[in-house]
Amino acid sequence: MDREGNRRWFTHTADLVIEHVDRPDGRVQIYFLSSMADSKVVYNELMPKLRLLCLDEAGIEHVEQQLGTAGGNRIFRETDAISRILSGDIYIHVEGANYGVTVPSEDTVGRSVQSAEIETVVLGPQLAFVEDIQVNLCILRKYLPSSLLFHERLSVGELIPTEVSILYLDGIADPENVNTIRQRLQDIRAESDMDAGILAQYLADNEMSIFPTIQLTERPDRAVQGLRHGQIVVIAQGSPFVILGPTTFLRFFQSPDDYYLRWNLASFNRVMRIIAMFISLLLTPIYVATLTFHYEMIPADLLLSLAQSRSRVPFPPLWEAIFMELIIELLREAGARLPTKVGQTIGIVGGIVIGQATVQAGFTSNILIIIVALGALSSFIAPSYMISSTIRVIRFPMILLSGLLGAVGIVAGFSFLASHLLRQKSLGRPYMYPVFPVRFSDWKNSLIRAPLSLLPRRLMFFTPKQKMRFDPERGRQKEDID
Repeated sequence: MDREGNRRWFTHTADLVIEHVDRPDGRVQIYFLSSMADSKVVYNELMPKLRLLCLDEAGIEHVEQQLGTAGGNRIFRETDAISRILSGDIYIHVEGANYGVTVPSEDTVGRSVQSAEIETVVLGPQLAFVEDIQVNLCILRKYLPSSLLFHERLSVGELIPTEVSILYLDGIADPENVNTIRQRLQDIRAESDMDAGILAQYLADNEMSIFPTIQLTERPDRAVQGLRHGQIVVIAQGSPFVILGPTTFLRFFQSPDDYYLRWNLASFNRVMRIIAMFISLLLTPIYVATLTFHYEMIPADLLLSLAQSRSRVPFPPLWEAIFMELIIELLREAGARLPTKVGQTIGIVGGIVIGQATVQAGFTSNILIIIVALGALSSFIAPSYMISSTIRVIRFPMILLSGLLGAVGIVAGFSFLASHLLRQKSLGRPYMYPVFPVRFSDWKNSLIRAPLSLLPRRLMFFTPKQKMRFDPERGRQKEDID
């Protein structure tokens, strides 16, 4: 990279520093960004070493030898040099040489490794990914020290490329799934902003669907577990979440806690999450449909209590329910956007105060407050924020259908959701597996979690090349990972 090149690429970069070291065979140039690279490395380590070569006739090879840089640090293209400088590295070029060398710098700004905040667990590791792709790769390597862990690096985006890494276990992951992810990443024509959440939308089979078909996680143990089963992990620079694919609908209701607890407790928790999904989705619509069209189904004693509770409410059940659901969503969104301590106070105090005030003012009934609160609590049980948000949104059209058509509207809405889910795919794989297509052998690690000794096979959904995790006849786990 010559001086004309740096003027062309860094026209308005005030934090670009160029140091020169005179030599008999030319001029050594050191390029780095003062806002990212550690200047102490340049002035306390590199410059003194380079000055020792000033009286020699040595070329770039002797510079490498003096600095102790490996051949992997050689840069042959100007665009690669620019990319490494923008990443925080120090670039050294000798005029007349056909390549330069880079020296990594440790002064880049970043967040230290912390515990997971969204996908929290009681038992198990508490480590979470960070925004630095190299740190995330290091974490995965430590969790999975295997020579079978393959790593591919891509640049995604046209104007401002983003470094993206694809990881999978060779001999276990299906090459077709790897090729699908690789091809979809290469086909992205966006300019920039390649966060993991944005990449997941590009990788999805149906971008118009409200249901997530690509999984995001901040937990390294979940990513390692997916790799062992045959999933592919995608890491994007600048994102604290990694992508897991392909995935199924039921995997959004599974938590890493399920494998750290006893099998019977884990199975109970999984069933409770599925039940909670139906409660959150159907409880308020059933209330609206029953009071609007099917009040004859309510027992006489309960009907009397409902009539007394709604005697001062001037609105029909449909608008009463939508009003309360909107209040809950406003409180939830406000609590998420405010600082942590303030948000918790708003969520608790605001819910109690507003709920009590709306009942006393005659805008809603006590029974609806209980139903809406139970539906909101049920939506929080899902371990995945993505599927929890989806259920919250779907609840509103279900309430409208129940208020307009009664039980027929609930059945119609539920049938539409079921048919929509059955049509969805994740990287070309059936999204509702193992419910559809039916595979009872995989139910014991999907709907429930059977004892580990009864789970010798990997899920067939991932079409793993190595189907067995251990030999069930020998009664012990065999080494399938180096």
